[in-house]
Amino acid sequence: MAGYGSGQGLDQQGFFQTQYEDQQGYDMGGGQPPQQQQQWQQEGSYGYDYSQQGYGAHPGMMGPQTPYTGDIMTPEPVPAGSSGYTDSFDDEPPLLEELGINFEHIYQKTLTVLNPLRDTDPAAIHDSDLAGPLVFALAFGGTLLLAGKVQFGYIYGIGGLGCLTMWMLLNLMSLTGVAVGCIVSVLGYCLLPMVLLNCLAIVFPLESLVGTIATLVTIGWCSLSASKLFVTELAMDSQQLLVAYPCALLYGVFALLTVF
Repeated sequence: MAGYGSGQGLDQQGFFQTQYEDQQGYDMGGGQPPQQQQQWQQEGSYGYDYSQQGYGAHPGMMGPQTPYTGDIMTPEPVPAGSSGYTDSFDDEPPLLEELGINFEHIYQKTLTVLNPLRDTDPAAIHDSDLAGPLVFALAFGGTLLLAGKVQFGYIYGIGGLGCLTMWMLLNLMSLTGVAVGCIVSVLGYCLLPMVLLNCLAIVFPLESLVGTIATLVTIGWCSLSASKLFVTELAMDSQQLLVAYPCALLYGVFALLTVF
């Protein structure tokens, strides 16, 4: 009875398994119909097409691939005249240019300060570098030091206050506005005539009539040069005299440090 029951149970299990396989269309024992196998090869194990995604599929299921040539880490050549990464130092800009120091522009602006009537390259005027003003400010303090006057604190204090005042004034007068760097650059460059006056004060007293005339000429010289640079930089036509007046007041204070 036990053997008969076990055989009957196995026959029933095989019957139901065969009937279930016929309904689902595949074999539980491992064999699939040809149509189902082809569909599984195209869509994957769970009916999802991985060949369009580029991942999770068998390498044979994906489309044609570009063969690896071993040049992944090799940079592509950069055409001449274009900016890009190069291994050569010949295409690197000079260090002074990266730091914003252009000796040609410094030379052109210095000549413009010494001769306010000459024509200057607009690119040199628009270059708001601070290398020249720093050198002239140190030279102004150094020549005062040779005359026995330690005035570095007054130079920096008056210069900073004057730059702030001129920045506010020119922003009100101009239509385009002006940056602080432009103010510091122009006022610093135009301090060069004051350095020459300090050199004169070392060997000649400025309290005399000749010294007073030389001081007034130097103030007018600095003011004319600064106003020309400001008018050219900010395109302020017919306003040079208005700009020259506050510049004369500032350089007059520097002249007092030289005379007294």
